[in-house]
Amino acid sequence: MFYNPARTRPLPEVDQSLIWSTLLLLAFGFVMVYSASLAIAEMDKGTGFRGGYFMLRHGIYLALALGAGFVIFRIPMNVWQQLAPYLFIAGAVSLMLVLIPGIGREVNGSRRWFSLGFATVQPSEFMKLFCVLYAADYTVRKAAFMSSFKRGFLPMLTVMLVVGALLLREPDFGALVVITSIAMTIIFLGGMNWRLFAGLIVFLVLGFIALIVSSPYRMQRVLGFMDPWSDPYGKGYQLSHALIAFGRGEWFGVGLGASVEKLFYLPEAHTDFLLAVIAEELGFVGVLVVIILFALLVLRAFIVGRQAATLERYFSSLVAQGIGVWLAVQAVINMGVNMGLLPTKGLTLPLLSFGGSALVANCLAITLLLRIDCENRHLMRGGSL
Repeated sequence: MFYNPARTRPLPEVDQSLIWSTLLLLAFGFVMVYSASLAIAEMDKGTGFRGGYFMLRHGIYLALALGAGFVIFRIPMNVWQQLAPYLFIAGAVSLMLVLIPGIGREVNGSRRWFSLGFATVQPSEFMKLFCVLYAADYTVRKAAFMSSFKRGFLPMLTVMLVVGALLLREPDFGALVVITSIAMTIIFLGGMNWRLFAGLIVFLVLGFIALIVSSPYRMQRVLGFMDPWSDPYGKGYQLSHALIAFGRGEWFGVGLGASVEKLFYLPEAHTDFLLAVIAEELGFVGVLVVIILFALLVLRAFIVGRQAATLERYFSSLVAQGIGVWLAVQAVINMGVNMGLLPTKGLTLPLLSFGGSALVANCLAITLLLRIDCENRHLMRGGSL
């Protein structure tokens, strides 16, 4: 039976560390998006808002995300478990629709967005959340068969291969890596046989290598990553300017708003390479603050998940830990790309970078974390759900 607002019981206080780490990241991102996008907004957007164009849009997305979060928070986790398969199917259908010319919008050779006129929606961002819910629900339902290849692992693998094929058609290799990491971690935590898991890792590594070798543009990114200075105006352009930004920032940065690299040198300064702007303007200290806040957020996600498991709330436990993996993997990849530790990949920094779909999906994920924590506290105080 689905959610009835009239039956909602009052819940205890929420986790303050989760709330404050999230709010600080959102506020920090709002300020840095404005700083990083100021030059490009002045040049490209002929609006009355001029330099504040991206800041205004980011603020609208942020308001929508927080508003949706307040609504979503009222929905119990048992309802999310019932909805999980349907949300996953809806997400898969949206990944199909976005590939159809006239429905999906193509930008820079990638077809990843729906255009709503006043905004664009990227289905792959919401698919990350739907994957967390579906993988958790599947693992709980198939708990007795998770050590079986045929009955436990194979159905999940088949479904994820279909989703992976759709993401590669866009193409969105970054989302594929994140979603694969989420699904793998959840089924492993849910009791998957370690031999199957080890074989899966080998299979995925070989598969990702094959995808890179078979794609010229992905191969160019890897070559640019290995030695960006060999072709600083070509395949190494993005990474070389990101490294320059980090070098200029030193310990305390050149000052908020004083970045040079954001002045049309560093591509996607307000999205994929926002951390490089943070490093240049606020230095090592600014980057360290971001890393600490993400570490706190991810740590709390796993603690909340462990508490739910102790209370035998296995779906909620896997959802919480899946969200922690999602935020950790995407943040690490983005930071690694910005620092030159990983090949260039189009993934935003969660909760900070400009991008409406990503911001809304991230905030909804944090809302589910808060809901799980609240239900945990309610049960530990002797209440019932």
